[in-house]
Amino acid sequence: MQKSSYEKPSLEEIKKKLTPEEYYVTHNSGTEKAFTGKYWNNKEPGIYVDIVTGEPLFLSSDKFDSGCGWPSFSKPIEASAVTNHLDSSHGMLRTEVRSKIGNSHLGHVFPDGPRDKGGLRYCINSAALRFIPLEDMEKEGYGQYIDLIKKPQ
Repeated sequence: MQKSSYEKPSLEEIKKKLTPEEYYVTHNSGTEKAFTGKYWNNKEPGIYVDIVTGEPLFLSSDKFDSGCGWPSFSKPIEASAVTNHLDSSHGMLRTEVRSKIGNSHLGHVFPDGPRDKGGLRYCINSAALRFIPLEDMEKEGYGQYIDLIKKPQ
């Protein structure tokens, strides 16, 4: 089974599905506390998808330890999977990252990532993501991404 389209559920369905923190992060541009999210230190192979729509966003192969306390990725699976927006909140000028279909707030992108991987750091809230382990990707509809994941040696 492969999913080819993703849709944003109704607000009522979203509120039933998400925890208060997940809703706050994705719908109120919130941020979880550093080093508290369930995926900040996850090293398992797999795919990270939008918690609201299931749209594929990031691969474990592109995840790296930036030391910031949030999951950090060098790039999204496809550039078109996310949208960037100017964020001038909290007295800072940053680039906010949102999922394209769900319009979920994911986090921010910074130009201080690994140079050999493009130089970007997508700093993403765990609360905006659902992780699907490599062994579950086929049955969950993400089989087309399996070959993109570099398996640990």
